[in-house]
Amino acid sequence: MATVPLEDNFTDILGKAQRGLKLSDDQVAAKAAVATAELVSAKSGTVNEDVLRKLAEALQLGATALVATANKAWYPKPQETDGLAAFNTPYEDMTVNSYLVWDPKTKEAAAFDTGADSRPMLDYVKAHGLTIKLILLTHTHGDHIADLAKLKSATGATAHVCQLEPVGGAETFSAGKKFSVGGLSIETRQTRGHSEGGITYVIAGLARTVAIVGDALFAGSMGGGGVSYPDALATNRRHIFTLSDESILCPGHGPLTTVGEQKQHNPFYPEFQKS
Repeated sequence: MATVPLEDNFTDILGKAQRGLKLSDDQVAAKAAVATAELVSAKSGTVNEDVLRKLAEALQLGATALVATANKAWYPKPQETDGLAAFNTPYEDMTVNSYLVWDPKTKEAAAFDTGADSRPMLDYVKAHGLTIKLILLTHTHGDHIADLAKLKSATGATAHVCQLEPVGGAETFSAGKKFSVGGLSIETRQTRGHSEGGITYVIAGLARTVAIVGDALFAGSMGGGGVSYPDALATNRRHIFTLSDESILCPGHGPLTTVGEQKQHNPFYPEFQKS
């Protein structure tokens, strides 16, 4: 996957936290001891480190990580391991990721989400002699399943999705179910909150642990609490941040990262960071 920008800038992070906590501008400003106009200015893109640090505390964010994002002082290191490929395709005014994971010995693969267009994935499969055995969906927002019918038709593989978020063309399962492809094992963990039935897939059997997290977490941010902000935070803490620091995280948007990097650089998880 070519270099892609971070999915969220600091204004996105402020907005997601404020909406998640259900606070008005005046409430946030009062908690942060800043003028409402200063909050509005920050949310419009003004970088005032003193104001941002006060807002971070009021919004339960990591101040140092938020300021670093605002100053564009951090970007994740490139991540790769044999048996993992990422695809980034345009969808309306954004881009969306999909992934292939395969057993290097058997060449049997699982596809994770479809992206807006599955052709780059299918071309990669053909070029590398892989066989897609499973299609596993992180959640059913349109950008992640846009090419499901084509991917199923081209591969003959069955698609699977959490039972909390059923969609036509996919068999449902309960979180905790395990899949396998070749010699790889795939654990399913419930990371709901951004969506009703969000699933993180944790793959063991490659040189490094790989977690396909969908929109539960981004490099330097998270998908937000479209369904439940508290659940989004809590399930990420329980099911993603408990993985080893070296684990590769594959988000639904933006670049790949690691658990260790997110402990240092994700403002939504200040407990891991120095203020």
